[in-house]
Amino acid sequence: MGPHPAVAAIRLAVRRVLHDILTEYTSTPHPADHHERPPSPLVLVACSGGADSMALASALAFEAPKLGMRAGGVTVDHGLQPGSGLRAEEVVLRLRELGLDPVEATAVRVGRDGGPEAAARDARYAALDAAAVRHRAAAVLLGHTRDDQAETVLLGLARGSGIRSLSGMAAVSGADGRYRRPFLQLDRQTARKACMVQSLPVWDDPHNADPAYTRSRLRHEGLPALEKALGKGVVEALARTAQLSRDDADALDTWASQAEGSVRDAAGGLECAKLYALPPAVRRRILRRAAIEAGAPAGSLFARHIEEVDRLITGWRGQGAINLPGKVVARRQGGRLVIRQG
Repeated sequence: MGPHPAVAAIRLAVRRVLHDILTEYTSTPHPADHHERPPSPLVLVACSGGADSMALASALAFEAPKLGMRAGGVTVDHGLQPGSGLRAEEVVLRLRELGLDPVEATAVRVGRDGGPEAAARDARYAALDAAAVRHRAAAVLLGHTRDDQAETVLLGLARGSGIRSLSGMAAVSGADGRYRRPFLQLDRQTARKACMVQSLPVWDDPHNADPAYTRSRLRHEGLPALEKALGKGVVEALARTAQLSRDDADALDTWASQAEGSVRDAAGGLECAKLYALPPAVRRRILRRAAIEAGAPAGSLFARHIEEVDRLITGWRGQGAINLPGKVVARRQGGRLVIRQG
């Protein structure tokens, strides 16, 4: 008798991702000094102790050895709740019981930039990046599900940040494709059921039910209201929208990258007349990239900022400089668009 359908589904999703990682690892030329690179790739799972990441850790522990791969885990202690250090230690014990090695808990200090959710996310990814480098991991698996993807699309829609925000989370992201999300096609209930039938203990983060957090309100109020109004299938439709939007955004990014050279003069300046001739979606991508290169933080650069800069090209009436995040200033000078730190 085979495993429960929920367990089979998560194992299949992880197996496919591990195959991709292994193929990439073995096809990359080895350095001359073989001591610089382990003979078999290490894959880490980022585990909070919740149902999604525990299901992911269990599937990784089961599938990795069959492919000759090593499996480890990292849990991040954000220090935002009483007893968070003890909970991190419990997660470490659970991961070791699954057979993962190496396993570690890493504590972070959460700042305030961008609000509590964004600050916690930034601290978490910085810690995961450091752990991946320290252990020379080939990849880090994240337990985001189709439900998380639907929430991310709605949050992007609410911000009005354009098609890239609607594309949600990528299955592969980060430096050199470090982060992998095997569960983007699986719902949250499948992961929870997989934990239940395997008797895996899970921890439900109270922040996930706290209405003070935007994502929590969306999860417990917004999405149920949409499903009540529109019927079942909203989550699946939003996840499908994310993939279609990602395909479109990737195509436009490629177009903008190819067009950028044609709108710069010999000194590298942006020529307003040539920018004006481009489709708005392509032109604004070039402007956004120029602002980021000048020092504007990508996470703080919103659609309204780029629209204001765009008006220096499309609605020029002698207006003054545009102030952007990161103390970057955009101004029009003699038919050129100048974007630099002021």
